[in-house]
Amino acid sequence: MSITPAQILPDAALQAAPTAKARGYWATVGRRIVRDKISMVCVAILLAIVLSALLAPWLHLADPYQGSMIRRLRHIGTPGYLLGTDELGRDMLARLIYGGRLSLLIGISPVILAFCIGTMLGLVAGYVGGWVNTAIMRTIDVFYAFPSVLLAIAISGALGAGITNSIVSLTIVFVPQIARVAESVTTGVRNRDFVEAARASGASPSTIMRVHMLGNVLGPIFVYATGLISVSMILAAGLSFLGLGTKPPEPEWGLMLNTLRTAIYVNPWVAALPGVMIFAVSICFNLLSDGLRSAMDIRS
Repeated sequence: MSITPAQILPDAALQAAPTAKARGYWATVGRRIVRDKISMVCVAILLAIVLSALLAPWLHLADPYQGSMIRRLRHIGTPGYLLGTDELGRDMLARLIYGGRLSLLIGISPVILAFCIGTMLGLVAGYVGGWVNTAIMRTIDVFYAFPSVLLAIAISGALGAGITNSIVSLTIVFVPQIARVAESVTTGVRNRDFVEAARASGASPSTIMRVHMLGNVLGPIFVYATGLISVSMILAAGLSFLGLGTKPPEPEWGLMLNTLRTAIYVNPWVAALPGVMIFAVSICFNLLSDGLRSAMDIRS
């Protein structure tokens, strides 16, 4: 059987063509999230707030603790005071930027701690199953049964006011929520073929959970935890507003709302600025979580 030149040409062209490198899952997710304009705007706003809070000592701002009763409750746009002054005559721009340090610390730290603890508990409960699952999940259900706000207030009230106690109370509130998501995702993964193959190869349960399962369950848990940051920011501000969080004269957005509430009828725009910051950070984390969820759903 003779081979014509027309049959040889496609094979030669196919062999000469460069092999296209397949894009990985996380590279695809990163590419999709970068193309999401709303998510990128939220990232830019969050980066600006975080960087301004971290670099506050080098921004040549006014002293956030120094006040004067002569210049109290200046309006927005007053010369020398871009965002006005508070009820004690302290510069609002400086207090908002410095307040971002404590607000972001109290709002983000509990979610990070709860993410680590809740993921570990959910992974163990979902993989081992049986009485271990029952013991862990029924204990978590006790905390999950209480509304988040009431549980945070109760724990903070029992521990006392303070930054550390606020972080501890919010961590306890978020651990059950993350653990339930982690247990649900792990239960759906533990019978997959790659897990069965790891068991057949003689891998220990700890190795299977750490090497083979953790990477496959972290995505949904991370997206859920990102959405919880917005809730944590609001709860942290609420604790400070009630006097269970940061203590005066520390600048913190929730505490600033509390101290400025008496001036809302005199200068409402200045009194609303801490609430605007809390809302902006919360909505940005919420929209970023939605963007991550959409980017990770490669089927769409």
